[in-house]
Amino acid sequence: MLSYHLLKQHPRVLRAFTSLDPEEFELLLIPFQQAWEAYVTRHYINKKSRKRRYGGGRKPTLLTIEDKLLFILFYFKVYPLQEVIAFFFGMSQGRANEWIHKLSTILEIALGKAQCLPERDPNNLEQVLALCTAVDFMMDGTERPVHRPQDSIEQKDQYSGKKKKHTVKNNLIGDVDELLVRYLSETYPGRTHDKRICDAEDLSFPPEIGMFQDTAFQGYKPPGVHIYQPKKKPKGKELTEEEKAENKIISSIRIRIEHIISGVKRCRIVKDIFRNTKRYFADQVMEIACGLHNFRTTLRYNALE
Repeated sequence: MLSYHLLKQHPRVLRAFTSLDPEEFELLLIPFQQAWEAYVTRHYINKKSRKRRYGGGRKPTLLTIEDKLLFILFYFKVYPLQEVIAFFFGMSQGRANEWIHKLSTILEIALGKAQCLPERDPNNLEQVLALCTAVDFMMDGTERPVHRPQDSIEQKDQYSGKKKKHTVKNNLIGDVDELLVRYLSETYPGRTHDKRICDAEDLSFPPEIGMFQDTAFQGYKPPGVHIYQPKKKPKGKELTEEEKAENKIISSIRIRIEHIISGVKRCRIVKDIFRNTKRYFADQVMEIACGLHNFRTTLRYNALE
């Protein structure tokens, strides 16, 4: 059976299973334990219908807080079938399903306590970006494959002509300097255009910031924002050498948002075909994956300074 006591002796394996080094795991364990204790107090100890003292009865398989964190990080990073993770941790598939959804919420709260979650409210975006040390930001959309819906309307909405499969989509805003996800949009069906998501959320930005974006956002020009976007080749004509050089500079900076997205998708739960069917869970896991990316990047960025 997998346990943190076993894996902490093998840092490379722990990193492959959780995306975290032992030191990073221990740091995340602090807010995770606080979130777990608050959850237990609210839902178990102070539960009005409780008839016996908390802690009685059969002991859970995930007895220690370290194993609870290992369980949910392993699920997000490796994204095994529930039967597989149940076998690795010595429990039934049904119990594994319960732990997945319970501990996902705890992990989300823990990342919030660590101030690593991206902003989700468009009304707060201007304030969040104004507090950043960076003055240049990047915007891009990313898609995640899902199973083909049975409903014909959902099939049409989620079919992405770009990916030639059924997907869900989010827009991300990251900063150029620290490579953190500063904002994550709501989760939309894969057919929704990147620019349409921005229009629907009515984003507001601090004045005079720079925003690097690709041609999927053609025509999106918020007031007071300096937009940097590669210029398309005119039909039947060629770009000038100056325009090609400018495109190269913009692309060399904008590629950093692709690095951010690849960091988020180190969690295979947001890279592989999404199998879970619980409502809103697809949105929750994307937020957690962004939070884990921010957590890792913040620690490793500060370590290099």
